[in-house]
Amino acid sequence: MGDLKCPLCSGSSQTYYIQGQREFLYCSLCLSVFLHPKDYLSPEAEQKHYLNHNNDPEDVRYQNFTSPVTNRILADFSTQHRGLDFGSGTGSPILKVLTDKGYDMCQYDLYFHNYPEILENKYDYIACSETAEHFKDPHTEFAQLRKLLKPGGKLYIMTDRFDPNRDFGAWFYKTDPTHVFLYSDESFGWIANEFGFTNVFIDGRVVVLTA
Repeated sequence: MGDLKCPLCSGSSQTYYIQGQREFLYCSLCLSVFLHPKDYLSPEAEQKHYLNHNNDPEDVRYQNFTSPVTNRILADFSTQHRGLDFGSGTGSPILKVLTDKGYDMCQYDLYFHNYPEILENKYDYIACSETAEHFKDPHTEFAQLRKLLKPGGKLYIMTDRFDPNRDFGAWFYKTDPTHVFLYSDESFGWIANEFGFTNVFIDGRVVVLTA
């Protein structure tokens, strides 16, 4: 099949991998891999899947998992700055850890904390942990995230990234039915250029984009 335009950069694509009925395509421009829209879950099925996640913000293991993001925010910003957890899910350990330390932070989630007025404000930093891979329209999502940042603000993305040298068939990350867009390191270079981020920093699973 293939031949769809990439939902991030509109580049041409070709079929990359078939997993059962699910088709993944590879973008020749931003070097991402994305799920064919025919294989998306319905919004109802997607929300039900998220409800099966055991996301307890009080869970120290969950807090440790997201600590690469929280530790960077703690190093880069103070309690005088304002932050947002974008795509926080049912409960946010990032929000929990930072607000316990006196940080001014709020959360937004399409299904569980959908308060559009939150997206009318500007923020010094935005955490987007294990969320970007769920973007069905990543171009629109990143355009919005960029607009939400104050000048010099930072967007912290935590996601496992696509590597063409990895055994894609054995990669657990692509098996989650709600993971629809898988970024390469090059994808984030394209995002920075497209949306006017001044710097891209990648360390492990964390990508930091500076406005």
